[in-house]
Amino acid sequence: MAGTTVTPTRMMLKQLKGRLKTARRGHKLMKDKRDELMRQFMDIVRLNKQLRERVEQGLTESFAALQVASAIMNIMSVNVPQYSFHTRNNDPSEIYPYGFAQTSGELDDALSRMAVVFEDMLQLAQVEKTMQLLAEEIEKTRRRVNALEYVMIPEL
Repeated sequence: MAGTTVTPTRMMLKQLKGRLKTARRGHKLMKDKRDELMRQFMDIVRLNKQLRERVEQGLTESFAALQVASAIMNIMSVNVPQYSFHTRNNDPSEIYPYGFAQTSGELDDALSRMAVVFEDMLQLAQVEKTMQLLAEEIEKTRRRVNALEYVMIPEL
């Protein structure tokens, strides 16, 4: 307004005073709005910080548990199988899939011994598969070491 020409009349003075009053009121309203927005923003920042800490804590715990699980299931980047054996029912009277009227007691003894052996068989299968996977990984690693030792390093 400093560069504009204003006619020096009471009407123009009244208009300019009204505009000034409206501008001051608008300025106060905008300052109040800014202050409230900043307050709301700071509340959201605090909430964000709390949530981020909670999420980071949960992720840290989850990744730690995942690393433990991975360490159990992996040996030097080799996936190790985990087998488990479950029967339909844990009730001892339900373990035999046949009736007792037409069979002998020796069949019961044989199946009981077979159940014990079956758990050992699962563990044996798990160990043998682990050995096979580790042997494959050792062979790959051995080839890489030999390639580096006898081909790449001498060429360089």
